[in-house]
Amino acid sequence: MKVSDLLRRYEQGEIDFTGIDLQGADLRGVILIGVNLSKANLTGANLSRAFLMGANFEGACLHRTNLSFVKMNEAHLAKADLTKANLSGAFLVRSKLPKAQMSGAILVGANLRVAALVNANLCSADLNGINLRGADLTGANLKWSNLRGARLQGAKLTGNLLTGVNLRGAYLNGVNLAQAELEGVNLSEAKLNGVNLTKANLTAANFSFAQMRAVWLNGANLTGANLEGVCLKRANLNFAQLSNADLRDADLTDAQLKESQLHGTCLTGTILPTSFPDYLQRISGMGSVSSAPLSHHMSVS
Repeated sequence: MKVSDLLRRYEQGEIDFTGIDLQGADLRGVILIGVNLSKANLTGANLSRAFLMGANFEGACLHRTNLSFVKMNEAHLAKADLTKANLSGAFLVRSKLPKAQMSGAILVGANLRVAALVNANLCSADLNGINLRGADLTGANLKWSNLRGARLQGAKLTGNLLTGVNLRGAYLNGVNLAQAELEGVNLSEAKLNGVNLTKANLTAANFSFAQMRAVWLNGANLTGANLEGVCLKRANLNFAQLSNADLRDADLTDAQLKESQLHGTCLTGTILPTSFPDYLQRISGMGSVSSAPLSHHMSVS
């Protein structure tokens, strides 16, 4: 269908364009509010800065489509193919994207606040600076995605695939990541205050200079993790595995370390909880250790 025919029919009140073929069409800045484009073919089309609020794209093919700065709040994109689509700066607040295919898509600076992305595929997607506050990402595939600086406060991240994800500088305050598989993940400079990481696998993860006040790390595996300069005030590290972890210059004021494993842990310059010296004596028979910042290298073996 020609773009001119589509716009004419829309102006006449028609909104059902199910299965329409608009491959490669130039639809920049068009106004198609509330239209039904389910199962439509929009491969390679240009919808930059279009107004598509409440539109239905369920099952539509949007492969490599330009949706940059589009207004699509409350749109329906269930099972849509958005592989390698450009959604930079797109506004998708409260949109529905369950099982959407978005691998390799670009969503830099996009706003998907309170969006539904259950079981969506975001593998290798560029989500730098995205707003996902309150979004439902249950079961979403985020492998190798770039979430640097992403806002994820209040997001649901249960059952996610997170291998190789970049969360540097991300905002994750209050998120539930209990039992998450985050081995080797980059969380440096992230905001993780109050996050639940109970029994999470954080082996070799990078938390350097992150904010982790009152975080729940009880039973977590932090073997070989980089925790340099991390703020862990009031953190729960009971039963945590911290063997060979780097806690240089970390602040553990009022942290809990009951039965934590500290074999080979580096504590150079670490601010320790006041209860730590007694605990250290019990597990290692070492002399008293100051709870003030340590001025020399110390590792617990």
